[in-house]
Amino acid sequence: MSEVIVVTSGKGGVGKTTTSANVGTGLAEMGKSVVLIDADIGLRNLDVVMGLENRIVYNLVDVIEGNCRLKQALIKDKRHAGLFLMPAAQTRDKNCITPGQMVKLTDSLREQFDYIILDCPAGIEQGFQNAIAGADHALVVTTPEVSAIRDADRIIGLLEANEIKKVDLVLNRLRQDLIRRGEMMTVDDVLDILGIPLLGVVPDDENVVIATNQGEPLVGKNSDAGQAFYNICKRLEGKEVPFRDFGKSVTIWTRFSGLFKKNLQEERA
Repeated sequence: MSEVIVVTSGKGGVGKTTTSANVGTGLAEMGKSVVLIDADIGLRNLDVVMGLENRIVYNLVDVIEGNCRLKQALIKDKRHAGLFLMPAAQTRDKNCITPGQMVKLTDSLREQFDYIILDCPAGIEQGFQNAIAGADHALVVTTPEVSAIRDADRIIGLLEANEIKKVDLVLNRLRQDLIRRGEMMTVDDVLDILGIPLLGVVPDDENVVIATNQGEPLVGKNSDAGQAFYNICKRLEGKEVPFRDFGKSVTIWTRFSGLFKKNLQEERA
């Protein structure tokens, strides 16, 4: 049975597109058929991260407006036979399509793919509503920073309001050295604030920047982040994978997280 997964964050710049690319690539390496959809109309980037920017002819909006057939907008990945990309339009805005049209699109893709992964734009406006419309499952990507976690909490509330029942957390760019010095929230701090299941923790890794610039997802490769993304894929497939111990520290962040949680609960109320 196919699954539509939306990768979202609220705040831009936390690694959402990198997560989409690596999760999609990892699942394809496991033999699954996967289509990645860049839902960030007007600001596409997933094609660059995948190294497919020079192969775009048609895009998501072309399919919805009937300017091409569905398969004409699907770009086959150069590394994995079962992996495809549907790019976003670069010269249109997010209001040119509707949530209903996105549901129709994802429903048609369910017939062909095991996983449909949507890279959601930042923010909570029309682009967000379009991306989540047909989703069964949401991955909320955040970093252990107060502003990013605040935005993630808002997104979680909106996902719940839109009746997306399955919501998991990907915590990105964690640094053990900062945790040990008491200068970064721990994994437990973040989980206590956000209150959703943890799917994976991706450590801060310079190899992510290198891989992104080369258009080569690093999932499964010999790096801490690559292994973390591969473990996320295995958990999506229902496998039991232990979490790495990133350390604990009773710090100002630990004390602050309780107050932060209280403030967020008051906002939700």
